Amino acid sequence: MSIALSELQPGQEIGRSTLEVSRADLVRYAGASGDFNPIHWNERFARSVDLPGVIAHGMFTMGAAVQLVTDWIGDPGAVLDYQTRFTRPVTVEDVDGTPGAVVEITGVVGAVDADNSTARIDLTVTFNGQKVLVKAQAVVRVW
Repeated sequence: MSIALSELQPGQEIGRSTLEVSRADLVRYAGASGDFNPIHWNERFARSVDLPGVIAHGMFTMGAAVQLVTDWIGDPGAVLDYQTRFTRPVTVEDVDGTPGAVVEITGVVGAVDADNSTARIDLTVTFNGQKVLVKAQAVVRVW
C-alpha cells in the first residue's frame, strides 16, 4: 500500500487493532527480552508487591501497539521515532483457551510535516476502557 503525504490530514484514522495477550505471550517475551521479573509471570509475587496480578511488560505493550503503524506504513524502517509514557498496567489473567487480556489500539494522524516528509501518528492504547499508554506517538517518513 502506498501512502501519499498530500493525502494525510490531522485527525484521519489510520486503523484499529486488538491485541490479545496470554500468559504464554509474557513468558515468550521474557525469554526474548531477558526481563524475567516475576511480576510478569508469578501471580503470588505480583500481588505481594501490591500489583493487581501478573502484568504485561510495558515494552511488550509499547512494541505491540506500534505494529498498527508499521502495518499501515508498510515499512518498519519508515518509523523514525516512537515514544510514550506508561500510565497503567495491563493485567493478564491466567486462563486457558482465551486471552488473559485484550488491549485496543487506534491510530490517527496527529500532524503532517510537508517540509520533512513526515507524519506524526498518535496512538490510543486502552485496556478495560482505560489508557495504558499516554502520548504514544510515532513519527514516520512518508513520500
